[in-house]
Amino acid sequence: MESSSLISFSLLFCFSILFFGSNGVEARRAPPSISYLISENLFNSIFLHKDDNACPARNFYNYTSFIQAAKCFPSFGNTGDIATRKREIAAFLAQISHETTGGWATAPDGPYAWGLCFKEEINPQSNYCDSTNTQWPCYPGKSYHGRGPIQLSWNYNYGPAGKAVGFDGLRNPEIVANHSLIAFKTGLWFWMTEQSPKPSCHDVMVGKYVPTEADLAANRTAGYGLVTNIINGGLECGIPNDARVNDRIGFFQRYAQLFKVDTGPNLDCANQKPF
Repeated sequence: MESSSLISFSLLFCFSILFFGSNGVEARRAPPSISYLISENLFNSIFLHKDDNACPARNFYNYTSFIQAAKCFPSFGNTGDIATRKREIAAFLAQISHETTGGWATAPDGPYAWGLCFKEEINPQSNYCDSTNTQWPCYPGKSYHGRGPIQLSWNYNYGPAGKAVGFDGLRNPEIVANHSLIAFKTGLWFWMTEQSPKPSCHDVMVGKYVPTEADLAANRTAGYGLVTNIINGGLECGIPNDARVNDRIGFFQRYAQLFKVDTGPNLDCANQKPF
């Protein structure tokens, strides 16, 4: 798995990687791009309605920003065989689609064609400040409600995300809803970063997850359902036939079909205990 320090290093050099050739002359090359796995046409066919007038995030989540953000996390979509790589990208896009969906049951093109419709939580119920967290203290007057594709929330996520990506997450959380590239970077930061006792979503989707004794006792088996558990298990997992979980699965099934890969097993977390 990628440690947070390694992720920070990759972010620092996400637009140019330095290395020395055999002749001792410094050369530069770009990080591997996932654009060969997801073209702009495929991206647009996944997010059919993200730029509709009905979507508050119209024209915000663009393909170029997504591809550039992915370059800052070289292991994303670049681990394992081609099917594993496509499946991980599909899983990430499915999860952020649920977090930002503007779809409904009878929506044009179906409920799973409306991902990336929102860039910010509507009518947040609080400012999502955990005042007991002294490592990432809240800044007066700031709200850490859901923003960006993963709906980054809480000061203890904004702080480290900003440190890794390169913005002041505690003093300027608003940038996640105002800067498309930073927004995608925060989503990928959350996806790639282990937050013990939770594994990273990345490790789960590429087969690097090794369950602990506590994971085994909680029936936290590898698969898309475990990713849901990592993201929002406290509210959605351990519940039979939860509508939110089913929505996440619906997006994943549609996207996996578009990528021409299977979804793998264990799609839900109904029988898993939250972390």
